[in-house]
Amino acid sequence: MDHDSSPHTREEMDGAGDLLVDVLIAGGGPAGSSTALYAARASLSTLVLDQGAAAGALWLAARISNYPGLEGETSGPVLLEQMRAQARGFGARFVEDKAVLATVDSETKEVRGARGVYRGRTLVVATGAMGRAKTIPGEERLTGRGVSYCATCDGFFFRDQDVAVAGTTVEAAEEALFLARLAKTVHLLVPASELKVSSHLAAQVAQEGRVHVHVRTRLREVMGEKHVEAVRVETETGKEILPVAAIFIHLQGTRAITDFLGGGLALAQDGGILVDESRATSVPGVFAAGDVISRRQRQIVLAAADGALAATSAERYLFEQRDARLAA
Repeated sequence: MDHDSSPHTREEMDGAGDLLVDVLIAGGGPAGSSTALYAARASLSTLVLDQGAAAGALWLAARISNYPGLEGETSGPVLLEQMRAQARGFGARFVEDKAVLATVDSETKEVRGARGVYRGRTLVVATGAMGRAKTIPGEERLTGRGVSYCATCDGFFFRDQDVAVAGTTVEAAEEALFLARLAKTVHLLVPASELKVSSHLAAQVAQEGRVHVHVRTRLREVMGEKHVEAVRVETETGKEILPVAAIFIHLQGTRAITDFLGGGLALAQDGGILVDESRATSVPGVFAAGDVISRRQRQIVLAAADGALAATSAERYLFEQRDARLAA
């Protein structure tokens, strides 16, 4: 956007003596870092509240080869640090703290962290969707080494091998169908009596010869030393070990991290934040980006695009607010 001047080009102190920035971002993954890059480059004072690089999904990606502009492969931690360094280069600040409680119903948005209170004229929620607290034995240890949460991201690395998908949702079914184009065999582990999807999608899964659906089958353990070698499952007749090279987990609980919002924003049935095409939420001045949004596909490039949209929308909002004050 082209303007004669920025609404605020530096950090200020509000009446309570706390730091007040133009754009406050909760979450420092690809969505938050992209937001910070675009906001800071627009000369908006920008602060990213980040729980820590290792807390996000991108940090767990051992190999990335489908991000535009990459030559060869890189890792999640390397790509994330490049994104953050680029944002810092334009003046964005990153503070390591966890968002505990947000207040969004006032003109100034406030996020309380474990170490302090942070205020912004706008707020961008980019906290991701790593909300499932209970993990499967072996899952955490082998994440990035055969345990994945995104077939589009990692399925390529397991071409012509046996893999598994755990879940009952549309996302799990679609991941299984995607993997069927790459893998030798896809074991779809459904803990319920059937997939919770449309009849059309269920029929597609049933007709795919490479997908073997295991109903009433619960994932109990991910097995392997340096990488995934098998999964232990429990059926109605007992326990069984399935040799696989990867397990794509889409069990209930992989939900958007929104608990700190205290019900202040409208959410979809899947727990993700509802946004419009500009990434604006149900509250003026609050935007959302990345996996915390309600949608099916989760990709690094989509999260980065969300961040760019959220930042430009926040900039537009700030100028509209400034113009309204000047006209009053």
